[in-house]
Amino acid sequence: MAVDRRLPLALLRGAAPVALGLLLWVAMAGGEQERQQTLKAQPRADAASLTQRRRHNELIMTALREAAETDDNVAQRRVPWRK
Repeated sequence: MAVDRRLPLALLRGAAPVALGLLLWVAMAGGEQERQQTLKAQPRADAASLTQRRRHNELIMTALREAAETDDNVAQRRVPWRK
């Protein structure tokens, strides 16, 4: 008899965190479209700014890649970097 009452209680205790996580996920996912609209409406979302940002990121990645490939102390190099 005691086993019969413990099983539903154990299932309830296990399902409660799952249900809470699902509710939180639904609450966060509901605001995703609004967040996307807000990001699109920002003043620096034009094509020229995005191109400039991509170029800047490419330069940073190139510098990081070069720093990873060399044993020199790249922090002490003068700009522009040369091998």
